[in-house]
Amino acid sequence: MRINKARQVSAVLAVGALALTAACSSGGASGGGSGSDSGKKATVTNFGVGTKADSTGPAPAVDGAKNGGTAYSLDQAGFDYLDPGQQYVSDQLSVQLLYNRSLTGYKIDPKTGKTIIVGDLATDSGTPSDGSKTWTYTLKDGVKFEDGTPITTKDIKYGIERLFADYETQGPQYVQKWLYGPDYRKQYTGPYDGKEIPNEKISTPDDKTIVFHFLAPHADTPYAMAMPNISPVPKAKDDKQKYNNHPVSSGPYKIESYQPGKSLTFVRNTNWDPKTDPIRNAYPDKWQFQLGIAEPGLTNRLSADTGTDKYAINMSGSADPSKMQTLTSDPQYKGRTVNEYQPYVEVFNLNTKRIKDPKVRQALAYAFPMTQVQQAFGGGAQGDLGTTLLSPTVAGWKKFDPFGKLAKPMGDPEKSLQLLKDAGVTTPYKISLAYANTPRWDTVTLTIQKALEKAGFKVERKAIDPTSYYTVVGKVDTPYDMYRTGWGADWPNGSTVVPPTLDGRNLQDGTNNYSFLNDPKVNSEIDRINQITDLPQQAAAWEQLSEYVLQTDTSQIPFIFDKYFNLYGSGLGGVTYNQVYGTINPNSIFVKQ
Repeated sequence: MRINKARQVSAVLAVGALALTAACSSGGASGGGSGSDSGKKATVTNFGVGTKADSTGPAPAVDGAKNGGTAYSLDQAGFDYLDPGQQYVSDQLSVQLLYNRSLTGYKIDPKTGKTIIVGDLATDSGTPSDGSKTWTYTLKDGVKFEDGTPITTKDIKYGIERLFADYETQGPQYVQKWLYGPDYRKQYTGPYDGKEIPNEKISTPDDKTIVFHFLAPHADTPYAMAMPNISPVPKAKDDKQKYNNHPVSSGPYKIESYQPGKSLTFVRNTNWDPKTDPIRNAYPDKWQFQLGIAEPGLTNRLSADTGTDKYAINMSGSADPSKMQTLTSDPQYKGRTVNEYQPYVEVFNLNTKRIKDPKVRQALAYAFPMTQVQQAFGGGAQGDLGTTLLSPTVAGWKKFDPFGKLAKPMGDPEKSLQLLKDAGVTTPYKISLAYANTPRWDTVTLTIQKALEKAGFKVERKAIDPTSYYTVVGKVDTPYDMYRTGWGADWPNGSTVVPPTLDGRNLQDGTNNYSFLNDPKVNSEIDRINQITDLPQQAAAWEQLSEYVLQTDTSQIPFIFDKYFNLYGSGLGGVTYNQVYGTINPNSIFVKQ
C-alpha cells in the first residue's frame, strides 16, 4: 500500500511517520502508547472473516450519536484520484468510504475496535469452491446508485473491466493478475472496444450473482474484494479519465461540489439504504473537505479547536512533527487524540547484489542507530521501534528481535566489529548510503553514518533527487548499497508484504524487492504458502518466512513501525480508527449537537 502524498512529503521533508493500535481516547478510538518498546504495546485486532449475519445492516449504533450537522476534514494535499479504480493511497482509501461500496468491507466495532471482513454490497464475504480458485458473490436487495438505479453484478463486472484500460494505472492489481496473470493487459485491454471479460473468467448468471474464476487458489479473496476498485461503475456514466471528477455514488454520500486541490463537499445520497450497509453509520448531513492546508498551520488549527475546526479532523495525516512534544505532553489534548499503528514498516534495504555476505549485512543491522532515527521521525508517538518485517497490524505478527535491537537500540558496534572479523573482510568496509536529498534526510543519514563508522564501516553518503528516489533505488543495477523504503500491507495478511518485497523472481526495474534478494528457499516457500487455503495457517507461515529472511538473509533492516498521531475537534464524537487502512474511520463519526 502507498502512503498519501502529503504524508510522503512529510516523511521526506520532516521524516514524519505513520501507524495503528492500543491506548484509549475519549472519542471511542483505540490508540497506542508513545514508548519505544512496541513489543509491550502492539496488539493485533481480530481481522477474521465475518458471517452472513455480520454482513447485515444497519451498522451498529454509536453511543450518544445523532444524525445531522457538518463534519470537516482538513488535509495538506488534494486527492489525485476520486475514481475508485485509481485509488491505492491511504487518504484516498479513507475518503472513498463516504461514496463508494465494494463487494466486501471492514466492519469496525465502535467500542472495541475489533475489525472483521464482511459483505458490503454482497450478502457475505464470499463462497469459495474448486479449492479457493472460484469465488461466488450475491448482491443484497435494495442497493442503488445515487440516481436510484439498482446496482447489478454487471455494474461490478464493468467496474473491473475498466481496470484493464491503459489509463487505469494507479489502483491495486490483485484481481486482474489473479484472473489473467502478471501480463494481464496483454490479454485483455478493457471494455471500450466492445469486448467483455469472458464468462470463464468472470460470469454474471443473473443480476444478483457474480462468479470469479482465478488461475490459482486465493484464500484471502474476501480481503481483495474490499479494495475500492472492486466496486460498481454504471457503463452509461463512464467517460474514462473524466470519471475521476464525478464518480457515481453507491454509498451514503454523493459529491455536491469539487474544486481539485481546494475543496470537496459531500451531501447525503438519499438512495442509500442503511439497512443494506453493516459498515457505515453516516451520521453527519454533510462532509466538507478543506484541501491544501500547509503544516504546521493545519496542526495549529486542530489544536486551537475554534470555529468550525471544533468539528474537524485530519483523516489520514499525522500531526506536524515539530508540534509533537507539546501535543503528547499537554493534558488538554489527551481526550481528543488518536495514536495507532499504521500498516507501514520503515526499513533500510541492503543491496544483496552488492553486499553479498549475510554476516556483513547482519553487522549493519547490529550497528544501526534505531533510537536516534526514531527521534527524527517525531518520537514514539509517530513511530515505535520496529524489529520485524511485518507490521503489528498484520495477522500472525509476533515479537521477534534477532539482533537484540530493543536491548541496544542505539547500536551494538562491538557485535558488528566481531561479525566483520568473522566474515574475513577488510575493515573499514566501504558502503554507499543513498538518501532523498532533503535537509532532514541529510541529518538522519549523517547520524547513521557516524554510528556505522564506529562499527567497522566506511560510509559514503549519496544524495538522490527526492522526485526520482524510488525509481533510482528500484533499478536492478542501482549503484547503492543501503537505502530506505517503506511498505504497507494492503490487507492484514503477509501475502501482501512477503511476495511483493522478497520474491527473487521479481527482479526487474521498478521492483518492490528493493534489496534484490533472490533466495531459492524463500521463492519456493512463497509458492508453497500461497497454496494454503486456511487463512490462520497461511498467516503463521508468512510470519515464519519473514523471520527466516530477517535472521538468515538480513536483506532489510526494519527500524520503525509507523504510527498515526493526531488531534480531532472537540465537537466530534464516534472517532474510531481503521487498522487496515491506517487512517481515521469516517463511518462512525458524528457531530455533537
